[in-house]
Amino acid sequence: MWRPRTTRIVAYITAGVIVLGMIVLAVVVAPTFKTFDRVLMVLFAVVVAWVLHMLARCRIEASEEGLVVVNAFRTRRLDWPEVLDVNMTEGEPWPTLDLADGSSMGAMGIQGAEKHLASRQLSELQALVRAKSEAPDR
Repeated sequence: MWRPRTTRIVAYITAGVIVLGMIVLAVVVAPTFKTFDRVLMVLFAVVVAWVLHMLARCRIEASEEGLVVVNAFRTRRLDWPEVLDVNMTEGEPWPTLDLADGSSMGAMGIQGAEKHLASRQLSELQALVRAKSEAPDR
């Protein structure tokens, strides 16, 4: 399984700070607010925390059958023959999977911002795709 480290840490810490901060703001700092306004403040924080969780859950899982690519708001299962190649040029935020149907998709489970970790994870994924893919010349 490949997943980013920094993104997860930052997302969950930020989510916790936002939720805690809005709860404190709703209870302590905003006594003139109505109850409805306070509830909306906390609900807003929960929605922001949910979005951050969706970004932090990104990963790529490999099995004998294929890959499971979990991006922020979509999970896709791919059989090995569907995945032709994995590419990530310098400066891209995450790698791109080239698929047999001619399309491509991003794999947010490897984050380009984590340079050395991303390089290692990308190499591992590329080697696995080469070994498992049924594309010719591999």
